[in-house]
Amino acid sequence: MLTFTYEYRTNPTKEQIRIIEHTLNVCRKVWNFALNERKSWINSRKCQVNACSLHSEYIVPADEPYPNYNVQAKALTLAKEEYPELKTVNAQVLQQVLRKLETAFIDMKRKGMGFPRFKNRYRMRSFVYPQLGKTQFIQGSQIKLPQIGSLKFVKSREIPDGFVVKQARIVRKASGYFMMLTLECNVNVPSPLPTGHPVGIDLGLDKFAATSDGGLIERPRFLKTLHRKLKLLQRKLKNKHKGSNNRHRLNQRVARLHQRISDTRKDWHFKLAHKLCNDAGMMFVEDIDFRVWAKGMLGKHTLDASFGQFIEILKWVSWKRGVFFEKVNKDYTSQVCPQCNAHTGRKELQDRIHSCPECGYTTHRDVAAAQVIRNRGISGLGRNLDENACGDGLTGTGNGLVKSQKSRKKGGEASLKSAS
Repeated sequence: MLTFTYEYRTNPTKEQIRIIEHTLNVCRKVWNFALNERKSWINSRKCQVNACSLHSEYIVPADEPYPNYNVQAKALTLAKEEYPELKTVNAQVLQQVLRKLETAFIDMKRKGMGFPRFKNRYRMRSFVYPQLGKTQFIQGSQIKLPQIGSLKFVKSREIPDGFVVKQARIVRKASGYFMMLTLECNVNVPSPLPTGHPVGIDLGLDKFAATSDGGLIERPRFLKTLHRKLKLLQRKLKNKHKGSNNRHRLNQRVARLHQRISDTRKDWHFKLAHKLCNDAGMMFVEDIDFRVWAKGMLGKHTLDASFGQFIEILKWVSWKRGVFFEKVNKDYTSQVCPQCNAHTGRKELQDRIHSCPECGYTTHRDVAAAQVIRNRGISGLGRNLDENACGDGLTGTGNGLVKSQKSRKKGGEASLKSAS
């Protein structure tokens, strides 16, 4: 099963904006009520049997079952008779809110995520229609949604043939309202095979990326470019009274600036990923948990570079372009010579040149690390590799002479040497 998500910008009318905001408000109330119900049940079971809290106590019957999704979904149906406001929103939309809360509690134990939080009017930003029916609900640049009606959107790209729209999500961003369509196609696409020109990539803060071919890519300062303007807006926001219209308008300006930074960064990541895949048949990167980097003294610069997002984008672009992608072991990539596999010792951060005392190989430190990553990726394939770059159908190759590269094992790891 192949699943895509296409994002489109919408052009809702004033009445449709009112309906969308009303839906988000009702979804927020359902989320907060359900979360408070679960939280009260959990806190009522924390107290010891022979003792009571000195401050307050949650009045929950002892035989009250845990309010999971099934219990709360049934209670939601009964609550519509007492609260008619719930009837103004599609029933499946409210059920998806409870299902999302159930997933948040499961991820809290399974993935070690934090406890779910209550949402104000800024935090509830989307809702989803899980089923759109079998009728033709998309006609040209309009989509028919329950309660909202015919919603116009900018059809920036056509829906591929063979794909079926399974669900639609309406998202409120700082720059407007967007629609995300989930597309499915009942096909199995095999993963790209390891063939073609191998490229290793080393990520860092001095240079955003270094390739095993000798390329060095500077790190753009997305946040630093607009940091002064963002700082002034946040300073003004601090002095505004909570709940006032001035604070709301200023909060929207801050959100638009944050979205501008995020969109610029994401666009640059996609363009860089496509550029790297142009001349590669295989892509190897380090298997790094960048959340650890974000907790260090350079966490602000790490989050600004957004290495984790770039790795996910590179993985997606590589699969789409037919480039083999794999992560390799990250340990000691800067302490090994890529030419002779000798251990060169630990390097300080200010040491930017790799010079091997054994074979005399000298190059940039990040380039040497990228070559080590490439060698580890090739040796992990478990076979010799022949590269053909004459344009015989491989992704990212052009017309040219035939070049073959053979990997030779030396010192326990493969060392790649080009032969013309």
